[in-house]
Order: sequence, then C-alpha cells, then structure tokens
Amino acid sequence: MTCDWNVLAVTTLARLLAPRGHVLVGTNAAAQMAGALLARELSGGRIRVSVIGSRKHSFLTDDLSEIFDCAARGRFDAFMIGGGQIDGQANINLVGVGQHPRMQVRWSGSHGTPLLYLMIPNIIIFRERHTREVMVDKVDFISTPGTSPAEVYRPGGPTGMLTGKGVFSFDKRTARFRLESLHPGIDLRDILQNTGFAFDHDEAPAATALPSNEVATLLRDAVCPEVAEIYPRFAQALSRGVDTHLAHASS
Repeated sequence: MTCDWNVLAVTTLARLLAPRGHVLVGTNAAAQMAGALLARELSGGRIRVSVIGSRKHSFLTDDLSEIFDCAARGRFDAFMIGGGQIDGQANINLVGVGQHPRMQVRWSGSHGTPLLYLMIPNIIIFRERHTREVMVDKVDFISTPGTSPAEVYRPGGPTGMLTGKGVFSFDKRTARFRLESLHPGIDLRDILQNTGFAFDHDEAPAATALPSNEVATLLRDAVCPEVAEIYPRFAQALSRGVDTHLAHASS
C-alpha cells in the first residue's frame, strides 16, 4: 500500500517525537508543525509544542534572542532542521554550493541554526529530496557540525533523519547514520544509488510504518485545523491526503 507523502512524513515525524517533552518548531515548517502537534495529541497533551510565528502555540515573543536563550537554557528537547547539503557525519550546509566565498549557488544562510543544532537535544534532520546532490560525501561548507570534540560543551545534536526515501538514526559516537526503514515503493538499492555517503543498514531493512486509520483520522480532525493558522494550503492538502489514505485503507 502506498501513502501520501505529506501524511507519511507527518505521522513519521510524530513517531520520532513521541518520547520528547518540549518540541520547538521553526519557520517555513508546515510538516514539522503538523508532526509535532500530532505527537502532542498522541501523548494526551504531555508533549509541549512551541511554534515560531503562532499566536496559539508559543510562549515566545517576536524577539528571536528569546528563542536562543531558551535553547541555551535547555527549555527545548527536540527540533527539526533541513539543509541544502547533508553529509554522512550529519554536517549541515545552509550557505551554498561551491567553494566559499565564490559559490556557484547561494542559499539563505545559517541564521540561528548553528546554535540550535548544538544546544537542543534530539534534532531530526528533515529533507524530502534525497539525491546525491543533497546527501553528499562532504558538504561544501559546514554551517553547523553534526558532532563536536569532547571538550566542546554540546548538549544538542542530531538523533535521526527523515527523507523522502527512508528513516535514519544517527549515532554521535561513531558519527554515522543507520538506515532504519524504507518508505513504500523504495528499495535499498534506490537509497544506495542516491546517497553520496556510506551508512549502516540491515540486508533487508524494515518498511516505514504507515499510520493506522485512527491516527490518520486524528491528524485530519484535530491537527489540520491547528496547522491552518499558519499554513492553510498545507493543511488542506494534508487533509485531502488523509482522505485518500483512508479510502485506500478501506478498499
């Protein structure tokens, strides 16, 4: 059975966030917001979610320095980030392609991501596009490192990655990713061909779990209306994706 990408991504993020206590959601992060709010619903309200830019789901003001202060003080224990390039050591490049400063392609930049990546535990790297141009052997520029020397104070860092092809865990001791599951329609050969770095895996990796009808319904009825506060079009698309998923499940 296949699954709408938005539905699969959001429900997988919710599963990855299930053990956490206070999730920070950044900007331009529709799926991340939905995943965090679904995790909160599934936890019975135990998980706290703070969404930058939300009037309802944030105790933060418009002062970005407050976010960094809270992160440094350990107020958050989960966050999700993307990256233009990601390598096998979980180094993230948010600056551009090519040799700095004369890069062939320039992106928006790192902003406050380096501090959040170092201070917030249980970072999930979230990047739908899974190609060798994104999953590279070595990033062209390290905006923020996946691991740090032992003498560096660093409570935060990545624990996993969700892409359009699969779910990975990250071991900071070995600085390596491990493939945990493959999405529907994806096989191991596909991921190996589209990943520029080596990673650990079983000979026959598990399949990424699809949401139950109960979880999908909760997503549509309880979460989508909340997401619509900031991302109305995404909320509509996500709701339609749930309807399609439920229709396939009942056929």
